[in-house]
Amino acid sequence: MSLTAEEKVTFKRDGVLIRRGLVKPDQVKQAVSLIDESYRREMTPDDIPAYSRRTFAPELGDRAELLSLYTETGADRLAGDLLGDVGPVTTAQVQIRVPEGEFPGVQPEKAMHVDGVSCPHLDPRELRTFSLLVGVVLSDIGDPRCGALHYLPGGHVTMARWFADEWSLGMTEQVPPEIDREHGIPFLGMPGDVLLMHHLVPHMVAQNLMPFPRVMAYFRVSHPAHAGRRLEALRDPWLDYAPLAGASPSTFQE
Repeated sequence: MSLTAEEKVTFKRDGVLIRRGLVKPDQVKQAVSLIDESYRREMTPDDIPAYSRRTFAPELGDRAELLSLYTETGADRLAGDLLGDVGPVTTAQVQIRVPEGEFPGVQPEKAMHVDGVSCPHLDPRELRTFSLLVGVVLSDIGDPRCGALHYLPGGHVTMARWFADEWSLGMTEQVPPEIDREHGIPFLGMPGDVLLMHHLVPHMVAQNLMPFPRVMAYFRVSHPAHAGRRLEALRDPWLDYAPLAGASPSTFQE
């Protein structure tokens, strides 16, 4: 399994690639069963703000049933096609957008941001960046009102320019004003669909106005050299993407 030339062109332009139905139904079912049990039996309303910042079901992060959504579906090979070389992925992040009707006001909309930069709950001098976000859909997200992630195609280039020219370590702003005003495109999908998104693509997350939880499993994938060049990777969107760096659409071959 590998990326097509057309998919590479799409990713370089948009910073986003979607593979529909990549994860098999039985793999989805195993993961959902574990997460649902934790959600229903372990979570309290007081947990939701902290879980929304980090992960729901934290006790499941290293479970094989969740890690296999990345390692045994071909998603890891697609990540390798983009990055050339990938570091190990040892934990899954579970993100649930809870129904607003069931938990009013507990989980507000997340504003436009890139992960790990100027996070409100972290020291603004601390970076927790990575190279590529891989997201696996585990519930029906056919309607934007489900609490969909909204992303800005091509925003990775704009963000890299801002990080290079205007931003400095310690600033609390997560995105420039023109990005902050955007609402982006909702990522819609069905269980088993997979999102691959450049770390620098700005995104926000809406409230869930539907009566059922929206569930995603995420994997933060890094080039092995990323930890030693986090600032440089913010300013050069292709530093961690050797197969795509400097390539034009005509360069890609099947």
